[in-house]
Amino acid sequence: MKADPSRNWFEEGGEAYARYRPVYPDRLAKFLASVSPDNRLALDIGCGNGQLAIQLANRFEHVIGIDSSVDQIAHAVHHERVEYRCAPAEYLPMLDRSASLVAAAQAAHWFDLPAFFDEVRRICVPSGVLALISYGVPCLDESELNERFDHFYREEINPFWPPERKLVDEGYARIGFPFSEFPAPPVSILLKWNLFELLGYISTWSAVRRAREEGRQEILSSFGEEMAKLWGSSDVRRSICWPINMRIGRT
Repeated sequence: MKADPSRNWFEEGGEAYARYRPVYPDRLAKFLASVSPDNRLALDIGCGNGQLAIQLANRFEHVIGIDSSVDQIAHAVHHERVEYRCAPAEYLPMLDRSASLVAAAQAAHWFDLPAFFDEVRRICVPSGVLALISYGVPCLDESELNERFDHFYREEINPFWPPERKLVDEGYARIGFPFSEFPAPPVSILLKWNLFELLGYISTWSAVRRAREEGRQEILSSFGEEMAKLWGSSDVRRSICWPINMRIGRT
């Protein structure tokens, strides 16, 4: 299908957060299971629609996904070994010394971290593991497309991000992490997406929603039109890579 440069591409995925967010690779869940003291119970805090929780369920006997958003929990993906609960990260509805792994994927920058860390210490079994996970800015496989995307991200849409986004861009490197930290292997999300999927993903960004609310639709329209021209046929699938960053340690 030939790309239509006049189309409003960002209408494609505005209502479908779960549909367009990249899925974590099984290698991540495998690693987390390998370093946990046992594989009985894993928690996914700030679980959203359950993307990481579902991956962990392939490696742990039981997984509990916890999110403060009623709407996210209502739309979470069902799995026989995953249970969902609605609660804030700072007040977790868990028994003391019950969790082998506590993971927070693309969520920890929203938490009151000292309060969250106190809860992690309370609920983890001895030598339990805490993993703060984030993925960075995606990289496209074609240089001209990647340059246009990078300019949009770093210059055009950047003023609309909340301050917490900087923590994600830094891979949580500057946050205090009061646990016995150890290194994680390099892991990336690798997908082949067409133009609809990429722009659908971008439409889920909080910065894009804010730009719309402030009446700056022209930034989005211009970017969508230029990407459509550079992409060519919108059905063509291109490789996209998100590097995964982790702060991981024992409690």
